[in-house]
Amino acid sequence: MAGTPVQVTGTVLTTRRVDAYHALTVVAPGVAERFRPGHFVSVAVGGPRTSMVTRRALSIHDVKPDYGGTVELVFTAKGPGTSWLAERRARDTLDLVGPLGRPFPLPRDPASCVLVGAEYGAAALFPLADALMERGCRIDFALGAASADRVFGAMRARRMAETTTLTTEDGSLGLRGSVTDVLSSVIADTRADVIYACGPMETLRAVTAVAIEFDIPVQVAVEESMACGIGVCMTCVLPVIGDDGVTRMVRACVEGPVFRGERVRFEDVGTIPFDALGAPGGGARNVG
Repeated sequence: MAGTPVQVTGTVLTTRRVDAYHALTVVAPGVAERFRPGHFVSVAVGGPRTSMVTRRALSIHDVKPDYGGTVELVFTAKGPGTSWLAERRARDTLDLVGPLGRPFPLPRDPASCVLVGAEYGAAALFPLADALMERGCRIDFALGAASADRVFGAMRARRMAETTTLTTEDGSLGLRGSVTDVLSSVIADTRADVIYACGPMETLRAVTAVAIEFDIPVQVAVEESMACGIGVCMTCVLPVIGDDGVTRMVRACVEGPVFRGERVRFEDVGTIPFDALGAPGGGARNVG
């Protein structure tokens, strides 16, 4: 049953602002009991008579057993769909499908884990941190954003982790710069065995480059536009190298969103590389 998605009509339990972001706690028993860290949900937006036919993919920040199972979704209002979600209030209902995607793989044995989050992408790292700690792993956070109000989860990270390093591009919280600027020192100081990362694609690309430099594994949860969340619409494809060394265009919503960082061809995201399986010889096209 774990991981098998269900469609539910969930009742909004609470709404809150988390600095620049919005958080909705939704009663969704079938989703909550099947959830594993790294899973996401797709949410219908606009109401039953809307012209917004595509769903919105949202990370799950927290799961609790209350009311048969609740999930907390964190997002930023940046378009008509997420703006509509931001206007939901307690006792409103939402159509959710989940849990979706491939979750984070967990180490078999206790390990030193660095969790890197940028912007609200960091929300997905907290259930992962809980699962890693249950396995006896050491947790260290590196969280960053453009400004203090966009750094997600700093206080919770400090309560959970051995160390928490914060960065902002404007210097309003923690160290000035990007989260990847401090990653090398965090890895060295913590003697990290593995990195887990969530955030914009450029951040994931830079995190992966650092992990390769230190020769440690890195798991990344990619942020690609997902219209359906179930592998049908093909809006979220990106080039990933398989175990056989062959590049394939894979669906982030089904084969991901979690990938081994070194397998993702970040420099070719948004194109079909000429050497990808089935590519039309030479011509790369934009798939956005």
